[in-house]
Amino acid sequence: MTSWTSTAIALLEADANRSADTHLHLFPLPPEWGIDLYLKDESVHPTGSLKHRLARSLLLYGLVNGRIHENTTLVESSSGSTAVSEAYFARMLGLPFVTVVPRSTSQEKIDLIEFYGGRCHFVDRAEDMSPEAQRLASDCHGHYLDQFTFAERATDWRGNNNIAESVFSQLSQERHPIPRWIVVGAGTGGTSATFGRYVKYRRHETQIAVVDPEGSAFYDGWAGTVDAPAGRPSRIEGIGRPRVEPSFVPSVIDEMIRVPDAGSIAAIRMLRARTLHWAGGSTGTNLYGAFQLIARMRAAGETGSVVTLICDSGVRYAGTYYSDEWVAAQGWDLAPHRARLESFLETGVWAD
Repeated sequence: MTSWTSTAIALLEADANRSADTHLHLFPLPPEWGIDLYLKDESVHPTGSLKHRLARSLLLYGLVNGRIHENTTLVESSSGSTAVSEAYFARMLGLPFVTVVPRSTSQEKIDLIEFYGGRCHFVDRAEDMSPEAQRLASDCHGHYLDQFTFAERATDWRGNNNIAESVFSQLSQERHPIPRWIVVGAGTGGTSATFGRYVKYRRHETQIAVVDPEGSAFYDGWAGTVDAPAGRPSRIEGIGRPRVEPSFVPSVIDEMIRVPDAGSIAAIRMLRARTLHWAGGSTGTNLYGAFQLIARMRAAGETGSVVTLICDSGVRYAGTYYSDEWVAAQGWDLAPHRARLESFLETGVWAD
């Protein structure tokens, strides 16, 4: 190992040590239900999202496998939080970073990637992102970080301060320290794979539920469809894919729940009104699914705990998910979903 590689690994580990841990918030449910809902707040990472953990793991994975060296150009296919976090770490190591993004990407996202020193390479169609990233990496003898392939293997699911180990440690003194359900979305599939493997390794009775937005192929992949149909790009940033990605591991998932996009947005607006937590759309997808599972527990007379994630901050979506004009342009009617959420929080019953 070269001295540069040793220093690079030390810098990434120092960032992890500085970042410490993220908070586990308790969502207000009626105490007589005997069910506690916790929100793991990943928005407080230095780059503002759950993808901070993934980006650090992807760079470490490339370093220890001998694929990233001094002056290696790092390449990704992402216009969202993953690219923002990878740009942050690339700058930390003094490496060039290029991410392939659709030409339709908002200027706000481009500015955020460029703020951390990254460069955006544009393509006309979203389906061209990955092949173009592979071409760029090959042409410059760089390293394609490829979140959709390496997410599930770059994180040590047995421990090493991964998100699963963190959650169980933080729950250790709660009244229901072993959660009945953990609810996450799937963008790469890496988070659900980490949680699913960890609970089996630790022999916990916890079950893993993955929530999936409209147009995503993951649900069909989990259900066992041989060739899951390709959908359109997800409108819930960070989760949902038009194809089943290599990092998605269906065998460690106990249940999947399809969530309407308008329901996701209604849920984050409700979250902000009731807790002042301002979160992105994928957090709303998580909550929409978690509430359904809690209603099921209530109907079965069960008590226990449920854990889900605040994936990123709502400040990135002030002009989209929190804009009534933008929501209307998507053709979404939030009113029936808002009524369903409010009814659930009053009665504990999920109205279909």
